[in-house]
Amino acid sequence: MENSPIKKEDLNQEIFDMYDYYVHGKIDRREFVNRLSVYAVGGLTVSAILSFLLPNYAEAKRFKLEDPRLISEFVEYDSPKGAGKMRGLLTRPADAKGKLPGILVVHENRGLNPYVEDTAHQAALDGFIAFAPDALSPFGGYPGTDDEGRAMQAKRDRNEILEDFIAGYELLMKNENCTGKVGVVGFCFGAWVSNMMAARLPNLKASVPFYGGQVSAEDAAKIKAPLQLHYAELDTRVNAGWADYESALKVNDIKYEVFFYEGVNHGFHNHSTPRYDKEAAELAWGRTIEFFKKNLT
Repeated sequence: MENSPIKKEDLNQEIFDMYDYYVHGKIDRREFVNRLSVYAVGGLTVSAILSFLLPNYAEAKRFKLEDPRLISEFVEYDSPKGAGKMRGLLTRPADAKGKLPGILVVHENRGLNPYVEDTAHQAALDGFIAFAPDALSPFGGYPGTDDEGRAMQAKRDRNEILEDFIAGYELLMKNENCTGKVGVVGFCFGAWVSNMMAARLPNLKASVPFYGGQVSAEDAAKIKAPLQLHYAELDTRVNAGWADYESALKVNDIKYEVFFYEGVNHGFHNHSTPRYDKEAAELAWGRTIEFFKKNLT
């Protein structure tokens, strides 16, 4: 990505908005490509813009499963209210002494891709036992591309997926290497899951949703866990729901803190795409880990 002749600063913000509509199913691929053709000028081609926008996991991957700093494995577990059988990545620091607090890591609307695996590994390096389930387990797991992953996840009921992550939370909480104190962090679709888990699980210790769907006022009233919410300034689609959500949190005296990151797009934490913003991502993740350490230890 760094070697690309295209720089994100050279692209019109409307391109990033269209990409957001595309990856969230608001427009299909044909319409997305057609709309991109307007911007294919001055030597830029549609295919060049498209390849620049799509994730580049080969270059972006930060951790291997065999990383000596970590003890990592894929584990299967039961989700009787969800998919039945599920699979996820379990990872913890190799040099840990004693039990660790847990972080459940919830992926976007495309399955457990390499970026979310990296995020789980980073959480482990930061001193936690992390578990990242894959909602695409019933289809054999993340298929290798986000486009395929989105199509597969769209076939699943989101409330059943929520049950799959609740079952993952229970597995992590009971793990022999976990203290039993567990928080959740989720991105995009995973942020909705994180908000819903806060409403559904009275023993959840903390929830950190990144730029994702809020929950109803009725569900907000049930939240017991403290929230730390991260939003991108340019993400008008998701941000439109914040005012009502904040009102519900205030009315019900829910503990929360919220951060808006100036000049960045939805997905700014995802280091595999040009929407990634290093400064905002590192600041947000630092705040996330500090919040978990405060609430889980």
